[in-house]
Amino acid sequence: MTQTRTDQAPTELVPFDEALTRYEPVMGLEVHVELNTASKMFCGCSTVFGAEPNTQVCPTCLGLPGALPVVNGKAVESAIRIGLALNCSIAPWSRFARKNYFYPDMPKNFQTSQYDEPIAFDGWTDVTVDTEDGPKTFRVEIERAHMEEDTGKSLHVGGSTGRIHGAEYSLVDYNRAGIPLIEIVTKPITGAGEHAPAVAKAYVAHLRELIRALDVSDVRMEQGSMRCDVNLSLMPIGSEVFGTRSETKNVNSLRSVERAVRYEAARHAGILDAGQKVVQETRHFHEDTGETTSGREKSDAEDYRYFPEPDLVPVAPSDAWVEELRGTLPEPPAARRARLQGEWGYSDLEMRDVVGAGALDLVEQTVAAGTSPASARKWWLGELARRANDTDVALDELGVTPEQVAQVQGLVDAKRINDKLARQVFDGLVAGEGTPEEIVAARGLEVVSDDGALTAAVDRAIEANPDVADKIRGGKVAAAGALIGAVMKEMRGQADAGRVRELILERLT
Repeated sequence: MTQTRTDQAPTELVPFDEALTRYEPVMGLEVHVELNTASKMFCGCSTVFGAEPNTQVCPTCLGLPGALPVVNGKAVESAIRIGLALNCSIAPWSRFARKNYFYPDMPKNFQTSQYDEPIAFDGWTDVTVDTEDGPKTFRVEIERAHMEEDTGKSLHVGGSTGRIHGAEYSLVDYNRAGIPLIEIVTKPITGAGEHAPAVAKAYVAHLRELIRALDVSDVRMEQGSMRCDVNLSLMPIGSEVFGTRSETKNVNSLRSVERAVRYEAARHAGILDAGQKVVQETRHFHEDTGETTSGREKSDAEDYRYFPEPDLVPVAPSDAWVEELRGTLPEPPAARRARLQGEWGYSDLEMRDVVGAGALDLVEQTVAAGTSPASARKWWLGELARRANDTDVALDELGVTPEQVAQVQGLVDAKRINDKLARQVFDGLVAGEGTPEEIVAARGLEVVSDDGALTAAVDRAIEANPDVADKIRGGKVAAAGALIGAVMKEMRGQADAGRVRELILERLT
């Protein structure tokens, strides 16, 4: 099996929109989901994230001679539930195979996976994206969802890219080796055209929402418990023959899935326009630039020398068990969105904005913590979305929890702070300065409602702005805004604006 780098000579990228005038994007998405079982797929080692390197290992997950695997029953149950939620058929008989290849993070030199007999197959799911003509639904067909084990994790030290090329040395942590994985593989996605990047992002977002609802994984993309391999090829418009594909590995955010599709389409178009052939290879996605670089030449299935795993019996779930598990499926995502929209009183546009921002779960949890739906949407899609965009992270990676947002809004509702001061509280939350209460106290942000201090500030504003005061005395009450602004400025935004207005009008009308 070839393991060499395959860098092609650089070609000029073709703008995505221009590429679409000559080529049709064809996508295949492979999503790996780490299950949240307490133990690994084939042994009893813990799966807790973040433990000291190489402390959650045993002879079985290290592949030591004589160690025998045992299938994790909870992982099989989770795989069946995922398959059912994706409208798949559940195989009455399936088995594991050995996928043979050498890589430092594979201690056994093979991965125990499923090859030609997966647990779930032939499914589908629908995703909706916004277009200029309104929402449009695309059906994504599922080829298979199969069980396997995760690999260990390599850390390449030195160099500028964090990749093995140019590194001074590498370290390997086998804690992740053997953690249960479900790999969900789509059939080729065609016909998306200009919406291909949005469809890819919407599909992965839909899977994340669905799997979180199933409670079989925490689907934290930033921690690697959900990762997407983006396969993309271009075929000339009018052709029915797929082009050569590239596979961008381990893309770990929704935004990056979209960017990877767009970049690879532009790169492929440049290669094809130059009369060159696309090399079938794996590629690495770079979050900082949105670009991909070559990894290794892509292996075909025969290169892995699959053969049935001799140490594991086949998995044969009974019809009764499958139907029992079907009864445990949660509310479908589309039905859930419709229910929440009705409960919250959102317009169609407001709900689409929440879903499009990846904020549905965050808003739901914030409302559950005691905040009004309008306030929850205001903060997540306003102040917090802006901060996420500025720092190039997803909303749920910002470091602010729904409970904290509810606490901030509670301080606003109690008139202890106003919206302007709340923004400073969010500054403190992002910086890790403590709870909203602690930040308000430490930064001295509480609104001044003492009439003595407010009255003195109002008198100074009136004295400094006699023309404005005369207008108010003459009946132009709207002019009070200028005096309110002067008072708020003097008090650094910590005055109760409503009470300031009352005091101004008491003196001048």
